Formats: sequence, C-alpha cells, structure tokens
Amino acid sequence: MSTTFLGLGAMGRALAATTTAAGEPVTVWNRSAGRAGRMAGTTVAGSVPEALAGDGAIVVCLFDHASVHEVLDPVAGAVRGRTVVNLTTTTPAESRELAGWAATHGVTYLDGAIMAVPEMIGGPGAQIFYSGSAEAYGTHRALLERWGASTFFGTDAGLASVYDLAMLTGMYAMIGGFLQGAAMLAAEGVQASAFAARQVPFLAAMTGQLAGYAATVDDRDYEGPGQQSLRFTDTALAALRRATAEQGVGGDVLAPVAGHVRRQIDAGFGDHGTARLFESLRSTR
Repeated sequence: MSTTFLGLGAMGRALAATTTAAGEPVTVWNRSAGRAGRMAGTTVAGSVPEALAGDGAIVVCLFDHASVHEVLDPVAGAVRGRTVVNLTTTTPAESRELAGWAATHGVTYLDGAIMAVPEMIGGPGAQIFYSGSAEAYGTHRALLERWGASTFFGTDAGLASVYDLAMLTGMYAMIGGFLQGAAMLAAEGVQASAFAARQVPFLAAMTGQLAGYAATVDDRDYEGPGQQSLRFTDTALAALRRATAEQGVGGDVLAPVAGHVRRQIDAGFGDHGTARLFESLRSTR
C-alpha cells in the first residue's frame, strides 16, 4: 500500500523520508509544489485528489486544526473508507472534533502527537502518542513504529493531545525559567553557555523530585512530613523576583507561580506543602 502524506513542512518531510527510506511506496502533496518536488523516492501529486488515489493510510501533518479542514473538507468523499492519521498539533477539543468529522464521513481516524523534533524522527529518542481508532493503530502499527516509539492511549481521540500539551507545558515553563536565569547572569557578563553547563545537571537532579510531588498530589496529602511549605516557597519566590528586578531583567516568568502560591496562602493553606499548587491549577470540570 502507498502511504499518502499531506503536508511537507519540516516534520512532514521527516515522516515521509523515513517511510521512503524503509522501502515503502509514498505519495506526497504539499500546498507549495516546489517543496514536494524535491522529495526523492516519492510520487509527487499535483493535487489532493491525485494524492488520495492510493490505498494506504493518509498521514496529515499540516499547520493547524483549521488547515486540516481546509485540505480534507473538499475531498471528504474521496477519504471515505480510508484511514486518516492526523499528526497536526491540535488541542484535545480539536482532535475530538476531527474524530467526529471523520465518523460522519465514514473515515477511520487516528490522532497522533509527536514528542520529537524533525531530526529525531526514525531515531531511538523519538516517540509519538496516539489515540482514536484502536483498529487503525493495530493495522498501521509497523508504519507508526518507523517514525518513533508509539504509545496508544485509548479510543478517546483527544487523549494523545492532552498528554502532548501537558508535557509541552512543562517544557516551555522550563525553557522560560532557563532564559530568565540566563538573562540575570548576562547582566554580569556571563554567557548563556556557561550558565547552561551548570543549569543542565541541576535541573536533571531536580526532576527526580517530580515523582514525589506526583505521589503527594495523587494522595492529596499536603501536610505530610518533609514538604516545603507554601510560606517558605512564597518567601523564596519573592527573593527571586527581587533579584530579577535588581539585575534589570524584565518579563518575570515566576509571577504566575507566585500568584498561585499567594492564593493558596490567602485561603489558609500556608503551612501545607508546595504541591498544593495543584489545587489552584487543576480542572474543575
């Protein structure tokens, strides 16, 4: 079967190239035809209907949720009876909406969330989360595993996206904190690379505490022994924010965290552990 790839941005190209390298037939289409023309070993389609003439999975890796509809809506009849693997970054609600659209049009839908950069695709560090059709996941497992280690989270099409975006939240918060620290040291003439040499092993060590925070949250036990109190954390964050201002650094990335700490203290939980921040952040659905 020939796998169809719709969208040849950096990630789409990496997915298609990895599939081609495995000796599998690939058909590609891209809105900008010039980019598709440079894909060696593939059949380049001049239009979406032409790209859909094959019989394999349809891999969609586009800019956003709206672009998925822009490309697929006009060819809904042509994708009936086929499997769509959507690897476009979408929110949980958008993934579920696309699954509903697929069901309406007789399309088997598998949603995917790529936890890797394009250069990692096909390598040992790449992993991709999936949710939606269990049948599609099983049928196309060999293809999916070519791109990276795959994990299936169940038939709720939005679950892969929830895991993806939750993990990215932690990543971007970490990057923001690193850049904040780098800016503080830059005021003293210290290069960011020198800071990174010290920050990287420190953060690696700190991630070892996450399992303890997770156990505390799962047990809702914020008064257990050994926990750093919210009052202590409030004092520490205040000092960090003063130091940031003294260094002449703007854009205090700690302000939202400090706000949640203060709200918990004002609610009477100052002696509880810092993990209680979870109660300010968690969904109330």
